Amino acid sequence: MSLLLLLQTRGRMTAQELSGALEVSVRTVYRDVESLGAAGVPVYAERGPAGGYRLLDGYRTRLTGLTAGEAEALFLAGVPGPAADLGLGSVLAAAELKLRAALPPDLAERGERIRHRFHLDAPSWFREPEPTPHLAALARAVWEDRRVQLRYRRWKTPREVTRTLSPLGVVLKAGRWYLVAAAGAQVRTYRVGAILDLTVLDEPVDRPADFDLARCWQEHADRYERGVYRDEARVRVTPAALELMTYVFPPAMSRAARAAASEPDADGWVRTTVPVESVKHGHIELLKLGAEVEVLAPAELRDRFAATAHALAALYPPPA
Repeated sequence: MSLLLLLQTRGRMTAQELSGALEVSVRTVYRDVESLGAAGVPVYAERGPAGGYRLLDGYRTRLTGLTAGEAEALFLAGVPGPAADLGLGSVLAAAELKLRAALPPDLAERGERIRHRFHLDAPSWFREPEPTPHLAALARAVWEDRRVQLRYRRWKTPREVTRTLSPLGVVLKAGRWYLVAAAGAQVRTYRVGAILDLTVLDEPVDRPADFDLARCWQEHADRYERGVYRDEARVRVTPAALELMTYVFPPAMSRAARAAASEPDADGWVRTTVPVESVKHGHIELLKLGAEVEVLAPAELRDRFAATAHALAALYPPPA
């Protein structure tokens, strides 16, 4: 069945190519092709340097070889929200209809059960969907390997810049879309929601043969998490505050702080080091712990907490 689906989706393939794709010997490929022919499947061999095995034009098999788990996984993989963002909502719906029509009744029923029992909601809590009016055009440029020129809003000055890029892929992360593109010799990441204007050019993208989008994105994410926390705050917290960090801090901050925690002192408090992006960022994040955290260093952060505490005391005098 795997050999048949390979020929159906890829067209002509040599015995060596089939052997590599299926991870079997060439001899096994010969035997399986003979078995398919004996079963009435119109597979034939073409001779010559450009030859190989192929199916008779127009032949299609029903997906009777799918297991129950495979059918369920296919329906579970359908993500209507992101597909609609990419301009593929109707295409996905049509594909699922065709898949259900091709499946035997029992597998089609299992797929329908998946739809009614599992749902993927990608965005984080308390975050409004980010408008991405240029996403569909950008996705087409990625698919067609065409360069783009975009006007982009960034966090540093100058705030608006114009870039000509070679798109390599788009990624959905926590409800936000990102463009991975080559800018000259460097591969960089751009938030699609920050694109102000987009023009698809008639210039082809010279896509690197060894480019792997998933690996590239993972490397970017790792670099970002390592590089974003450039400073640290030494603090003294209650055990309850240490537990609370899991819920109010970003994961990298919480993990590092909990791993560095000391044994409780005579008052039951623990000392630890919290990674922060900056003094301003540390001030905002650590205030979430209220009076159950004492900042020990750096001095600038401690001074900010002292100023905040005095300002709050002026607003909220002790109760009578």
